[in-house]
Amino acid sequence: MARSQRVTLRDVADRLGLSANTVSRALAGKDQVSEATRALVSAEAKRLGYVPNSHARSLVSGRTMVVGLVITNPSNPFYAALISAVERECRAAGYSVLLLVTEDSAENEERAVQQLLRFGVDGVLGVATELSSDVWDGLSEAGIPVVQLSRDIPGRGLDFVGIDAESAIADAVVRSAGPGVRRIWLLEEDLRISTVAARIAGFRRALDRLGIAREQALVLKVPTHRTSGATQPWRPDDAYALAANLITRDNHPDLLITANDYFALGAYRAIRECGLTVPDDVRVLGYGDHPFAAYIQPPLTTIRLPADEAGTAAVDLLLRRIAEPDRPRTSTRLPAELIERRSTG
Repeated sequence: MARSQRVTLRDVADRLGLSANTVSRALAGKDQVSEATRALVSAEAKRLGYVPNSHARSLVSGRTMVVGLVITNPSNPFYAALISAVERECRAAGYSVLLLVTEDSAENEERAVQQLLRFGVDGVLGVATELSSDVWDGLSEAGIPVVQLSRDIPGRGLDFVGIDAESAIADAVVRSAGPGVRRIWLLEEDLRISTVAARIAGFRRALDRLGIAREQALVLKVPTHRTSGATQPWRPDDAYALAANLITRDNHPDLLITANDYFALGAYRAIRECGLTVPDDVRVLGYGDHPFAAYIQPPLTTIRLPADEAGTAAVDLLLRRIAEPDRPRTSTRLPAELIERRSTG
């Protein structure tokens, strides 16, 4: 069956006996057209099923009205909320969003950047795979504005919106430690990214503030599952396997910090299996405030990340960069909130 022919601007104009220019101005809401004519044109366009040709419009305006969004893994609750915020803000500004997922693979990241270059998006919001990632230079060289999300790439001169993870961890550890806490462990992700570096720096800042020697603290990297170079979503059993091999009744931290709340789930099981309890023997502090954090036993003290605020700030910054390409670089680090529950006493 042949596909029906697309309704054009000229079809709407011919039906109403108006010029194509008048119909175009009416649909664009221009002041040169009366309110009655705008209503008439809008109603007829809707009746005929007319949809503006975005490609033709981009040839005239020089804009595609599309923003690229590059995310490592949308199963991460923070990124899932970030995607929703970015789409909402872009839609309000008249932009569509082209979502590309890299799964923390350098190969997928390069492929995503090339796809964005071919599409000719007006701007890009992106989460880089590693600290040294340089594939983003191609977008800047093509004159496409880029705002980095969550992970900073030092020295690239790109705008950045993320979380002040270092201060969040430092403050949360100090507040969660309490009297008698001397042995503190951090279960961290084994990724070479700025977020991990910031959390470790915050952990060490907290040790200094608490007067705890770094020899009494451990930073333990939880192995990440990878398939063909791509990182798989966090799994509680990865943290469990590591914690179960280290934690005993005679060898355990007084406070355990996890890089995400999924790791806390695994740590809870390892602690219980040793005959220890949370928080009497081991206090546990998570990161992310994932949806289940308030419902495990005991409810998890964790750090809530401002995903909605980050998405809103990033879109606002990108639109400003599109309008003013030569404006100075902006770096925004948003504060996170400690949500205190029973896992820290």
